[in-house]
Amino acid sequence: MGTAASGQDNGGIKLLNFAEQKIKMLHLTWFAFFLTFVIWFAHAPLLIHIKEALALTDAQIKALLILNVAMTIPARIVVGMLVDRYGPRIIYTVVLFISALLCIGFAFAQTYAALAMFRFLLGFVGAGFVIGIRLVGEWFPHHQVGTAEGIYGGWGNFGSAAAAMTLPALALTFGGEDGWRYAIASVGVISAVYALVFYYFARNTPKGSVYFKPKKTGAMVVTSWRDLYLLMLMNIPMHLALGMLAWRLSPSGVNLFSINMMYALWALLAVLLVLQTQQTWRINAEHLRTGVPEADKYSFKQVAILNVAYFATFGSELAVVSMLPLYFLETFEGLTAIEAGLLASGFAFMNLVSRPMGGWFSDKFGRRKSMLILIAGLASGYFVMGLMDSHWWIPLAVFATMACSFFVQAGEGAVFAIVPLIKRSMTGQIAGMAGAYGNVGAVIYLTVLSYVSYSNFFYVIAASALVGLFAVMFLDDPKGHITEIGEDGTVHRISVG
Repeated sequence: MGTAASGQDNGGIKLLNFAEQKIKMLHLTWFAFFLTFVIWFAHAPLLIHIKEALALTDAQIKALLILNVAMTIPARIVVGMLVDRYGPRIIYTVVLFISALLCIGFAFAQTYAALAMFRFLLGFVGAGFVIGIRLVGEWFPHHQVGTAEGIYGGWGNFGSAAAAMTLPALALTFGGEDGWRYAIASVGVISAVYALVFYYFARNTPKGSVYFKPKKTGAMVVTSWRDLYLLMLMNIPMHLALGMLAWRLSPSGVNLFSINMMYALWALLAVLLVLQTQQTWRINAEHLRTGVPEADKYSFKQVAILNVAYFATFGSELAVVSMLPLYFLETFEGLTAIEAGLLASGFAFMNLVSRPMGGWFSDKFGRRKSMLILIAGLASGYFVMGLMDSHWWIPLAVFATMACSFFVQAGEGAVFAIVPLIKRSMTGQIAGMAGAYGNVGAVIYLTVLSYVSYSNFFYVIAASALVGLFAVMFLDDPKGHITEIGEDGTVHRISVG
């Protein structure tokens, strides 16, 4: 038997039809994600006030920005496992509430050490995205899931732009030298209240459906020896990215801590990689030796390809959003910092439309075909951005930037249109790993930017996107059914294409 979410519903997604439980759940979930992104990037538009209040140096500000993304890579992996084990309702509630406390702690930090600690811990907030991917995947059938996940991701991602548009005005409304503190803290209060709202109204699955859990926890479970070796290989870049972040915080970068501290962190990351590899082997070797039932099998190759695709899509988005205001300011003469920021904001603003469109393309025209077209468009878009210089007409440069961002964010939507269709009981872990690879991409791209010109930076992204395009050629379109086995031993067939 299939789950309710796999039942046929041939109509489109009617976002104002609140009589439908799945529509209520979609709105409830995207707003939870929206709040996590407001919290995650609440500091960005208020950095000038934070810098003045605590008399920070430019290096200390840069360190805060690096710390903001460091925790997100491991957090997405861990939260992915937790959501598969305990369900989205409880885990999103916990994430929203912990995020609220960390947000308030950051707002009222009185020293740079406290500020840096809370900023590092707030990287955990970025894991909220993973939870909703599993929840939305439970509620929507395969022919709507891409559009629904795109709406969830695109509207939620808009939280960073919403923070930039509203928090400076809110800080001004509060007034005084602590106005920025109250503005940031107010977001934390809203998140704490919404945690209770979410817990009260959210449900893991439609009524009568089964919430499938992985048979083992502690590491991702794969179903062939080849997949096990590929999984262990795919774990390495995440540790390398964290090592790169430690290097950027050392005297070679922003000088937050000593070179000896960097070496100590590298040694710790090496030990953690060894322990993770041992754990992955231990969790998987036993059941692979005894043989995996045909009904339980899935292809980890699909996950690896989506990781590479999200590296190029979301990784480049995070990196470009971070540098684009400065790029416009330094490239085009006569722009003020405010004007450059407004022109650059178009890149993130496109999320509202682009990501849902990517999911819709995937639902309508096929998963693999959509990915190929969108990543090819992304590579072309970044190549064109590499050609831009101070002689370009500014409106044309903005148009080229927004056209590129459409393909970037639509590509993200297409990636997560496939994630819920691989292995239902492990959707959280698959989403967590793909999401972590997005952050890995951002770390690597921003590190490249510190060594090359803006034009070469865009060319590097374009070239790496071609690697992603090649990988997507080996992606299999989800077809027919996937099979899950309930805790009582009953077999459930879930339609995926």
